[in-house]
Amino acid sequence: MRFGKIEENEEIIKFNLELQCVNCNKKVPGGMKTGGKYFETEEYNIEIEKFKKTYLCGVCRDKKRMSD
Repeated sequence: MRFGKIEENEEIIKFNLELQCVNCNKKVPGGMKTGGKYFETEEYNIEIEKFKKTYLCGVCRDKKRMSD
């Protein structure tokens, strides 16, 4: 999954996150990509924490879409 800002011709950093669905607590592999300039900046860290707090697995995300 692409995360954050990746500019044209920029180095792409691959990293893994320990993701857990906030609804069902299912652990999900978190292979992510981001741009080299954006990786580990203050903005990046804020977005990662927000992403972890709101992450839904595919099953829970589909259930939410169906109910909306």
